[in-house]
Amino acid sequence: MFTNRLFQGSSESFIVMKNIVITGSTRGIGLGLAKKFLEQGHAVTLNGSSQDRIDEALSVLSSYSGRVQGVVGTVADRDAMARLFHFSSNRFGCVDIWVNNAGISHTLKKVWELDDDTVRNVLDVNLRGVINGTVIAFNGMSRQGRGKIFNMEGHGSGGSIIDRMSIYGTSKSAVHYFTKAFSQEAKGSGVQIGVLSPGMVITGMLMDTLSSSNDVARKQFFNHMADDVETVSVFLVEKMLASVKEYDRIEWLTKRKALFRFLFGSLRKKDFFL
Repeated sequence: MFTNRLFQGSSESFIVMKNIVITGSTRGIGLGLAKKFLEQGHAVTLNGSSQDRIDEALSVLSSYSGRVQGVVGTVADRDAMARLFHFSSNRFGCVDIWVNNAGISHTLKKVWELDDDTVRNVLDVNLRGVINGTVIAFNGMSRQGRGKIFNMEGHGSGGSIIDRMSIYGTSKSAVHYFTKAFSQEAKGSGVQIGVLSPGMVITGMLMDTLSSSNDVARKQFFNHMADDVETVSVFLVEKMLASVKEYDRIEWLTKRKALFRFLFGSLRKKDFFL
């Protein structure tokens, strides 16, 4: 088990190593967050739904092998989340930050065009997964006497509607409500609750969603408004580490920034879809 403090030399200066758990962290923004935490000297437990994806992610992060591990398990299974907490705390000590990042989307279709399995899977991962992760992390952190839990928002969290994204948006709208409600119930517990609002991030999931679409206008919109994983991950990691609020909303693409990009986004000269 790691100590929470890593002393440097004979001086009294030291860095405080945090133990971080990130669900759905084998690719996309989850992997981006993991890399940034590791770069700052912290320990990270990855999570993914298959061993192959875990192995691929660990290969990418091989230079941090002493401070990173991966645990297979679907977020829709609460017992799997309990195992994730156990493996992380057993190796790296108290879990300081737990990020419920795991999420899936669906192809751009009207609700009635989506089959039942697709709808069920999106809601299982995006909503039940967040509920399971939050409950497990909260119970464990309550025993520790401290910790931070952050749930990842997405399209739908703020009430906006995008055609053919209804089920995904519904799941994220529910996550927004759930997190605020949970934070009310958790007041005085010593465990911080918060949400991460990354804005529009160019990830594999987004590319998968648009892969079957020839919607040039939609792609142009993302070129004007979106950011890469690296940029957003740096911001979110710094804010999570610094957060001290009982309930905190960490937002990258603020309304002011979004308005500026809406007006002047054509000047960015970005094309994420080349």
